[in-house]
Amino acid sequence: MGTVTRGRGPGPERWWRAAAAVPAGALPALAFPAPALWWFAYVALVPWMLLVRGAGSARRAAREGWLGGLGLVLALHHWLLPSLHVFLLPLAALLGLLWIPWALLVRRLLGGTPAPRRAAAALVLVPAGWLLPELARSWQGLGGPWGLLGASQWQVAPALRLASVGGVWLVSLLVVAVNCAVLLLITVRAARAPALAGLTGCAVLTGAVWLGAPRPQESGRLRVAVVQPGPVADGADSVERRFALGERLTRQLAGQRPDLVVWGESSVGADLAARPDLAGRLAALAAEVGAPLLVNVDARRSDRPGIYKSSVLVGPEGPTGDRYDKMRLVPFGEYVPARSVLGWATAVGKAAGEDRRRGGAPVVMTLPGGSGARIGPLVCFESAFPDMSRRLARDGAALIVVQSATSTFQDSWAPAQHASLAALRAAETGRPVVHATLTGTSAGYGPAGERVAAPLPGSASTAAVYELALARGTTFYVRHGDWAVGAALAALAAYGVAEGISRRSLSGPAPERPAPLVRTARGWPARRGR
Repeated sequence: MGTVTRGRGPGPERWWRAAAAVPAGALPALAFPAPALWWFAYVALVPWMLLVRGAGSARRAAREGWLGGLGLVLALHHWLLPSLHVFLLPLAALLGLLWIPWALLVRRLLGGTPAPRRAAAALVLVPAGWLLPELARSWQGLGGPWGLLGASQWQVAPALRLASVGGVWLVSLLVVAVNCAVLLLITVRAARAPALAGLTGCAVLTGAVWLGAPRPQESGRLRVAVVQPGPVADGADSVERRFALGERLTRQLAGQRPDLVVWGESSVGADLAARPDLAGRLAALAAEVGAPLLVNVDARRSDRPGIYKSSVLVGPEGPTGDRYDKMRLVPFGEYVPARSVLGWATAVGKAAGEDRRRGGAPVVMTLPGGSGARIGPLVCFESAFPDMSRRLARDGAALIVVQSATSTFQDSWAPAQHASLAALRAAETGRPVVHATLTGTSAGYGPAGERVAAPLPGSASTAAVYELALARGTTFYVRHGDWAVGAALAALAAYGVAEGISRRSLSGPAPERPAPLVRTARGWPARRGR
């Protein structure tokens, strides 16, 4: 008996293709930290696309697109396993469904032996189709824009320049276009000309942006210190011990003339209005080092119900009144979606026992003292959202500060992945970004996304000062936003309209059916109705 290769039977080919789709989809994760094989991103999609384009039916392509998406989500977020446990698998299966439209598009445009015109269209439409799942999962309820393909290029200067023009979305489009061109080069001889043209076009675009996009113009310097307490053993007094350790490390900054000292997320465990003793200790520190402190309070507020995570600025006289409440919360980590239905997740993982409350608006703070610089705080997860840092830059922030705590995922890929996002946000906005954590990885990036010093390792208990260049003006991305997304969606819409018109014209009008013959009074046949 022969092997079943088509149809619905559970033949060997069906199962090996399904089994291969999961690791094929997971391959792009190697381009992100910690492996950080950024160059691999430009070919990482090829095995997955090869599998999908060879699917014998649209149903198989959809299945392989779903399984590949599942593999990608699991690979990028495997470090969530200690927190979500078994719940991570159905979550990845749900998110994997987002890649089905992209897989169907790959099969449609790249399947068989595409003509040069169809191959050229694929170089535009396949990258545009890739943005659909990236956009959908960027909603915070689905986990947010963590692991966007373009973010794998956080340490590549030309890619960062592209981000200043079109955001991380433009970088994702270029990476997928290169993958598509490589696939055509190795599989379709007749399509080598458009494939080479596509690669040339990507190189020309990158070169034109590199030469033509304005570089940040320095307008001053700011010395920003980050205080990283390092790992603190869990216990009833762990919050107080971390606070005391932060105090000791901050005192070491005296004489180093920082303009701002930043503590990590959840570095203060009580509302300062309800604990004037803590507020006094922080004010004394600010006076001792000669700089305001930006701390992060994770506590129940005394002036309103609920627990908030808040960035609070403290000067030598005490809290200045500047406060930012975190707006976008981590699903399951800081709140449980549909808690009445999914509340059981708290019993099998480290899901939030009580939902945090959301803030209402972004805040730009003015530093007291000589610098007078304006800073825009973000809390942890929020640094993954390009629109939030863009909004702060539009509102006048000269420095973006990210306060984070990755203690739960200390020995995983998560800290390095999180810190790398700051480079993208710096390049997109033309503003320096400081990423301060409790346990690492803390880092600082200049206004072009360049790293200004080696990041602090996660196990380090230390304070470090970053001297950051401030920049005047705004980037093209800050001024014009997600135009690359709009262009991609417009291309897909135009393709859909053209396909609809083409199918309608090929089908033509329905042929007219002849009326049945009837016999007349003289016996001669005639057509009814004539």
